[in-house]
Amino acid sequence: MLAPHGPGSPFECLFNDADEGLPLPAELQAVYGRWPLPRGKTRPYTYVNFVTSRDGRVSFNEPGKSSGGPISGDNRHDRWLMGLLRTRADAVLIGASALAYAPRQTWSGAGIFPDDAATWAILRQMEGRAPVALHVIATRSGTIRPQSPVIQDPGVPAVVVSGDEGIQRAREQVGAAPNVAFRSTGVRLDFHSLIQQLGSDFGVKTLLSEAGPHVYGALLEAGAVDDEFLTLSPIVAGSSAGHWRPGLVEGVAFPPDRPPRSRLLAVFRAGDHLFLHSRYT
Repeated sequence: MLAPHGPGSPFECLFNDADEGLPLPAELQAVYGRWPLPRGKTRPYTYVNFVTSRDGRVSFNEPGKSSGGPISGDNRHDRWLMGLLRTRADAVLIGASALAYAPRQTWSGAGIFPDDAATWAILRQMEGRAPVALHVIATRSGTIRPQSPVIQDPGVPAVVVSGDEGIQRAREQVGAAPNVAFRSTGVRLDFHSLIQQLGSDFGVKTLLSEAGPHVYGALLEAGAVDDEFLTLSPIVAGSSAGHWRPGLVEGVAFPPDRPPRSRLLAVFRAGDHLFLHSRYT
């Protein structure tokens, strides 16, 4: 039976126009609200999760402050929602650089919100998911930190995805890790091919991307993003030539007459933080 601790108080629903799909159990809806998973997709349902400052920065980009935690103020509602998003994912996509800035981490619900570890485990079982999500490591260069628990822990299934040369380099660095598979997407890292392979080769039906703004841009360019979960933090981070802070999307500039466009599905509130759920049309 689900008995979530939650982040301390329920999310306040300001608006929710979520479509029909696989519903959250009532115990979790009492904390967050409705989030039905779309059914019948021909490729993995792909959703991204970010927290941004009020001025759209996703990182302070400074030593020890490069993750989203400092942007959110380590907000408990944000961390609880991250736990839920990870728990409903068959696979979690991360960039290879994350293995360096989070050297002791694996990407699980319990890892970000351990108070509800039991709830996350039961929900994965209820929805027919493996106990541990497939960790998908995207790398253009093939440079991998082999000491990461994502690589070293035999209980964490992982796949490294890159272009042909990157995969060769990654194989040399990782060696014979029985829990790690390798997939090439051709001459270069191709995110459309990556998602197709996750569905066909690994049976992934739900994919969460926690990779950075360059990967988000590449996924949008490939037309591969279904939903966005965005936490708006009340802080302003700023940016300057000496202290550049990345925005939500980097590495691609969309034409003014054909930018990606999303439809707002839900807005929640907890204190001064807003939690937006949008779907690309």
